[in-house]
Amino acid sequence: MAAAGVGRLRRAASAVLLRAPRLPARELSAPARLYHKKVVDHYENPRNVGSLDKTSKNVGTGLVGAPACGDVMKLQIQVDEKGKIVDARFKTFGCGSAIASSSLATEWVKGKTVEEALTIKNTDIAKELCLPPVKLHCSMLAEDAIKAALADYKLKQEPKTGEAEKK
Repeated sequence: MAAAGVGRLRRAASAVLLRAPRLPARELSAPARLYHKKVVDHYENPRNVGSLDKTSKNVGTGLVGAPACGDVMKLQIQVDEKGKIVDARFKTFGCGSAIASSSLATEWVKGKTVEEALTIKNTDIAKELCLPPVKLHCSMLAEDAIKAALADYKLKQEPKTGEAEKK
């Protein structure tokens, strides 16, 4: 008896759902409604997601976070012997704007020298992604992550105290 009642309830719910007007999938997508198309592109197709070997001497790692919103961003760079950034990776826990900012930052640092990468500013990232004022902290995180990764790389290039004494 109970099984028959559940079956009728399912059929009734299905009938109601089938008659309900449906919106196109694009209209249901929150990122498409709330973010600029450049942000949506980087969010749906992020570039350079992953990690590099943080123990490698030619890899710099920057880990930054924003306590106000809970976003956390890890950005890593790999630098060749000539000082040129040959690879960059990121992992970000955060909103679409944070992910897009990380993705764009990794694209922009590749091919630059360490000094050139230092010139990337959050305002440039925000402008490229058309971030609204309420999301500017995401581009600031990306700039901070780049600077932190570069600082970590430079720190690894300095001779250790024990090595300097041996020479």
